[in-house]
Amino acid sequence: MKKMNFVFYALIALLMFGLAGTPVFADSHDDDENAMVRVLHASPDAPEVDVYVNGEAAVEGAAFKDITGYLELPAGDHEVAIFPAGENGEGDPVIEETLTVEGGMSYTVAATNTLENLTLEAFGDDNHVTEGMTKVRVGHLSPGAPAVDVGLVDGDSLFEGAEFFAVTDYMELEAASYDLEIRAAGTSDAVLDLSGTSLEADTVYSVYAVGADAESLEVVVVADEAHTMPSEMPQTGMGGASQSTNILPIALTVFAGMLGAAVFFRKRFSFQG
Repeated sequence: MKKMNFVFYALIALLMFGLAGTPVFADSHDDDENAMVRVLHASPDAPEVDVYVNGEAAVEGAAFKDITGYLELPAGDHEVAIFPAGENGEGDPVIEETLTVEGGMSYTVAATNTLENLTLEAFGDDNHVTEGMTKVRVGHLSPGAPAVDVGLVDGDSLFEGAEFFAVTDYMELEAASYDLEIRAAGTSDAVLDLSGTSLEADTVYSVYAVGADAESLEVVVVADEAHTMPSEMPQTGMGGASQSTNILPIALTVFAGMLGAAVFFRKRFSFQG
């Protein structure tokens, strides 16, 4: 059994990019006693699965590209086991790990890589954004896809060499539309055309590239309702940050963008012994 310690936010990537996918909304979290955890099925050849937490069924029948809503868990250690769907938690799990979470934090745990080499990768979620702005990060969870560059259509690369397991830090940006493309690293060969990218205000995006290889590349886009913060401190009253309560009806067909050169956070959140 291995134990996971979370170390979040090491390198800041000055970027934003995206792909096609269906947005999933989830609430922000400010409870200091409990953590919020959701699970993403990102293993392209794994079957539908059931997820057990501390011996109890938490998710049933999750298929590839499914992402759950947040599950509330007390701070501390939790045993997470993944079984093929319908086995009622009996027999040997596909993978079993100890997950350590902190109160007041939100996490996305991705079951990724091929079934034979399945691993759990955990990322901290931050659903706070300046009012009127947007925030985005990207994860490369496609085991057979090559490293990629992202740039303007027929233009320069905006960042280079994003590899499997790479996850960016969040970047807060102006809500806008962008024409981008994803290219095989070091080439001008477009893998995906991202023209017409749209990022909405008061929304936090996580874009996870999934699939067995470049030819089958898809994305899961998670669009979280943001806790908004005023861009300037109020002149009177108690001050503080306001909370957005509007869930925006977004239909994303492509996603993303970036300002400046980017550095990827290449840290893998493995479950350490």
